[in-house]
Amino acid sequence: MIRSMTGFGKAEADSPAGRIIVEIKSVNHRYCETFVKLPRVLTLIESDVKKRVAERLKRGKIEVYIQLEPGEHALVPAVNIGLARGYCEAFRFLKEELELADEVSLSLILDQKDVLAAPDSRTDSDEFRRVLLDTVGAAAERLENMRLEEGKSLCDDLLSRRSRLAELLDSVAERVPVVVSEYAVKLRERLAKLLEATPLDESRLAQEVAIMADRGDVTEELVRFRSHLAQLDAFLAEIEPVGRKLDFLLQEMNREVNTIGSKANDAQIAMLVVELKAELEKIREQVQNIE
Repeated sequence: MIRSMTGFGKAEADSPAGRIIVEIKSVNHRYCETFVKLPRVLTLIESDVKKRVAERLKRGKIEVYIQLEPGEHALVPAVNIGLARGYCEAFRFLKEELELADEVSLSLILDQKDVLAAPDSRTDSDEFRRVLLDTVGAAAERLENMRLEEGKSLCDDLLSRRSRLAELLDSVAERVPVVVSEYAVKLRERLAKLLEATPLDESRLAQEVAIMADRGDVTEELVRFRSHLAQLDAFLAEIEPVGRKLDFLLQEMNREVNTIGSKANDAQIAMLVVELKAELEKIREQVQNIE
C-alpha cells in the first residue's frame, strides 16, 4: 500500500498538567529524521515521543510540535525564598558599595536562575506521560491517514504510467524485426546499384543482415524491462514502505532503456526510447515522495 511522505496531523487532549496540543507534519526525505519541539519541562519525554512516532512513520522529515496549556488547577511555580533573599541582600550590598541610585526590584530578583522553579509533580506522573504519548499517537495516525490518501493518488498515477511504459515497450518489440527487414531491402538495393550487372552473393547478403540483426538485438533488454514492470506491480501492492525499492528499480529500468537506445540504429525506436525516458523521469519524480 503506497504512502506519501507529505502530511499533517493534529490531536489535543486534557491531562493532569493542562491541555496537550500535538501537531505533526512531514515532507519527503531520503531517510527518516524526526525533530521534536516541546516545552522545557517535557524534555525528558522527547525520546519516548520519537519512539511513538516511529511506530507509524518509517520515512520522511518529520517535525513534532507539542504545546502544554496550563489548566485551571495547574500548579503554581515553587519559590526558593532563601535564594531570593540571598540575591536581594547581595544586590543591596552592591548598591551601597557602588553608591548606586537604582532600587533592587522584584523583577530583577525573579530573573535570577532557580529563584522560581516550574512545578514538576504533574508532568512527571505516569498518567500525564500516558496521555501525552497517546495524543502523539493520535496525531501520527491522522498524519498517516493523510499520507495514505495521497498515496492512493500517487499509486493511480504510477499505474497509469506503468501501462504507458508497457505500450511503448510493445511498440519497440514490434519495430525491431521491421528494422531488420528494411535494412535487408536497402542493403540489397545499394549493392545492386554498386555491382550493376554482377550477380549478388545471397549468402554474403544474408550474413551481413544477420550481423546487423545481432548487433541490434534488444530481446534481453525487453525481457528484463518486462520483468521490472512485474516487480513494479508487486512493489505497489506491498504493505511495507517501498519508496527506496522503487528508486533502485527505476535505475535498472533506465539502464535497460539506455541500452536499447544504443543498440537500435533506428529513428523510430530512438523516438520511442525518448518517450520511455520521459515517462520514467515522471515516475521518478513521483517516487521521491513515496514512503
